Amino acid sequence: MVVRLGWFLAGLLAVVLLNRIFIQPVLERVLRQRNHNNPTLRNALLRYFQIVAIVIAILVGASVAGYGPVLGNSALLISAIALAIGVAAQEVIGSLVSGIALVLDPDFNVGDYIEWPNGEGVVQSIALRTTRVETQNGELVTIPNTILTNNEISRPFGRGNHRVVQQFGVAYEDEIDEAIGHFKDVAASTDAILADPAPMVYVDELGGEVTVRVHYWIEDPGRQDILVVQSEYARRIKRRFENEGITIGPTSEIELSGRVGIDDSGRRR
Repeated sequence: MVVRLGWFLAGLLAVVLLNRIFIQPVLERVLRQRNHNNPTLRNALLRYFQIVAIVIAILVGASVAGYGPVLGNSALLISAIALAIGVAAQEVIGSLVSGIALVLDPDFNVGDYIEWPNGEGVVQSIALRTTRVETQNGELVTIPNTILTNNEISRPFGRGNHRVVQQFGVAYEDEIDEAIGHFKDVAASTDAILADPAPMVYVDELGGEVTVRVHYWIEDPGRQDILVVQSEYARRIKRRFENEGITIGPTSEIELSGRVGIDDSGRRR
């Protein structure tokens, strides 16, 4: 009995030391690199991993001590219990697996601006089951991780220079080449807009007005930065065009045709 206890402790300590010296430091380093803004999640994952390591250590110790046949005879019962738990908690387990997948994704971090099919916002925290996102309206939305892993997610900001596209309307009566020159000049004089790549202006559509599309670039902006620059550029364009007598976005004129008649009672029809 004492010998078996000694072997059990030897096997258990071997696994614990292997985890403590080699596996856990590597895991901590990976989690810190990929989730440096989310210490809560890092600590939770480490705790879960430690629990798994302890369970494995107990099983290894029991096997080394000669209790393998006992564990083997109980394997069917353990499998049945695990299956029942898995079926009952498959949604929770799915969220946990999705949370781990998000943690291991180097391009998904706290502070990122993301867009998914039902909304967009800034990631505030990533837990094992849910992710919290602050929307543009300041609302804090809790999203199950399965939604984020099962749908397409885009990250429009935080990846270097970002292209902004703004659309304006110019009256047919105005000189379009002159208007294009003003669009470019105003972009060049706006501090937040980069000179390289240079702003570009395109005539997009011919409808009730001449639709012009302006492309310019901003250096590594957030969502709020883009709104500020768009507003500043639009105000500058309005002032410039008012000074130059160019009409922005005129009201479309619609020509109507038909007849108006008057019956014997004097009523129109």
